[in-house]
Amino acid sequence: MRKQKGFSLIELLIVVAIILIIAAIAIPNLLRSRIAANEASAVGSLRTINTAEITYASTYPSVGYSLNLANLAGNSCASPTSTAACLIDQTLAAATAAGTGKSGYYFGYNTSSTLGYTITGTPSSIGSTGNKQFWTDGTAVIRYNIGGAASATSPAIQ
Repeated sequence: MRKQKGFSLIELLIVVAIILIIAAIAIPNLLRSRIAANEASAVGSLRTINTAEITYASTYPSVGYSLNLANLAGNSCASPTSTAACLIDQTLAAATAAGTGKSGYYFGYNTSSTLGYTITGTPSSIGSTGNKQFWTDGTAVIRYNIGGAASATSPAIQ
C-alpha cells in the first residue's frame, strides 16, 4: 500500500466549511463595528462644526453664524475671511450629499432666524453606513433618532 501525500478531498472540504462558519460569525460583527465607527465620526464632525460656528460667530460678530459649511472652510488659509474662515477641512465642508459624504454620513446645513443654524447628519445608506440620524443647532446639543429624521425633540447624546 502506498502512503498518501497531502490532504484528501474530505479533509479540505471540512477545513473550507469551518472557515465559512467563522466568516459567517465574524462578518456581521465587522459590519456593526463599521456602522458604530461611522456614527462616532458623524458625532465628531457635528462637534467640529459646532465649535467652528462658535469661533466663526465670535471672530466675525457683524456676520454672526456662517451662511453655509463652505464659509467655514477655505482653500487658502494665509488670510482667513468670513467667506473662507479655515475652521473646518474641505472634506467636511463638501460632505453635503450622499455621494460626497464623510465616513458614511452627509450633512445638511440650514440657517435659522431663531436658532442661528441647524445641521442634520444623515447616513449615506441607512442600515449600511449608519442607523442613527443626527441633528444639532446653535445650542450645540447633538440629538439623534433611529429610524427617522432627528429634530429638536429627539433625545440628546449623552
